[in-house]
Amino acid sequence: MEIKKITEENWTDDNIIKLRDYKEPSVVTEPDEGKLRETIEPWLTALFQSEHLSLLTGSGISSAIHHLATSNPGVGMDKIEFSVFNEQIEKKAKESSEKSGRGEPNIEDQIRTVTELIRGMEIYLTTIEDGTLSGNIEILKQELLEGIKNFANNILASEKNIVTSDKTEPAEYLMNFLLSFASRSATRERLNLFTTNYDRILEFGSELAGLHLIDRFVGIISPIFRASRLNIDLHYNPPGIRGEPRYLEGVVNFTKLHGSIDWSEQDGVVRRFALPYGAENIDVYKPSGNELIIYPNSSKDRETAEYPYVELFRDFASTIIRPNSTVVVYGYGFGDDHINRVLLDMLTIPSTHLVIISRSNTGERIEKFYKKAKRPVQITLLIGKHFGDIKTLVDNYLPKPAIDRTTYKMADLLKARGIAKSEKESGNSNQEENDD
Repeated sequence: MEIKKITEENWTDDNIIKLRDYKEPSVVTEPDEGKLRETIEPWLTALFQSEHLSLLTGSGISSAIHHLATSNPGVGMDKIEFSVFNEQIEKKAKESSEKSGRGEPNIEDQIRTVTELIRGMEIYLTTIEDGTLSGNIEILKQELLEGIKNFANNILASEKNIVTSDKTEPAEYLMNFLLSFASRSATRERLNLFTTNYDRILEFGSELAGLHLIDRFVGIISPIFRASRLNIDLHYNPPGIRGEPRYLEGVVNFTKLHGSIDWSEQDGVVRRFALPYGAENIDVYKPSGNELIIYPNSSKDRETAEYPYVELFRDFASTIIRPNSTVVVYGYGFGDDHINRVLLDMLTIPSTHLVIISRSNTGERIEKFYKKAKRPVQITLLIGKHFGDIKTLVDNYLPKPAIDRTTYKMADLLKARGIAKSEKESGNSNQEENDD
């Protein structure tokens, strides 16, 4: 294993590490898990004990688990083919993706562009009558809804691949990954879990691990998204003990920043409907006439100003922009400016820290964010196929996924005995010198 200074050329090709002891990012060739673990695991363990801990995930977590289950990364962001205005939509979608630093446009860029186009034509038709244009609007709306439905069904197919896999590794590594973050003592603030994903991989893993997710939805049969979020928590009364109830372990605050395939909206009310994990067809379960809430609005910069996204991003900003806050990012490509701005604002507080774990520096977006932040002491980087591999990460670098009080007590006891022994030996040595 060799660690050498990074250059502009190898930001995207090699495994990159940047810890507190490194003044700048360094390239690791032929990584040695044993040697790197001695440095990385204690550092991450210390960061995970911050007063406020948040985990932000992107599509990378879904791809990693799906790859373990099927040896392929799962659903992609394939584009929709439109029969009208397709050339104009492609041009504007490409401009949108290039502005975000993503390169080639995907289905999200298309949908934002088409939404703006439909709205603009509807405004135009308020002053004139044009039957052809009206017909094109209806065609666009229908093809857009069909494209969203097909994409949602592709996500469900990926979920089905995971849940029906005969391999045990996907579930085990997903659970251990989440427990490494969620296993905080009940006296500390809960883990705050954020995701830009539309799928339910985190809900699936949390259910397997026995974690309790608390979000903005209230209700049992058809939960409703509420704008008012109270500090709800779970407590229990230990038998035979009087006084205040104690916090229940394994509770996580959960926020899906871009919506979910089991969210729908009608007449301004957002609900979560019952959708089995890995279902065959979303139309069988989606309430008739409701629209799926799985995409940002027409502009990502407008996204944080419209319901329900305004509430979700308010939670995100108010949660992480606090002193003594650590945010760990895994599988997020830094292609969303509105999220990047919040992370940059957080780093203006000297006691905060950002850990970026990624399989690649796609589009050089992580590099650009790191240089723009200009806060090297507050940023940890673990980038590359070695560090981004979820098996390597869980097996070697993440803290032990358990709240093991016995281990902690044993460590404290051994430490105390070591100090006592050291003092005793020091005293004996001084006594021998005095005797001489």
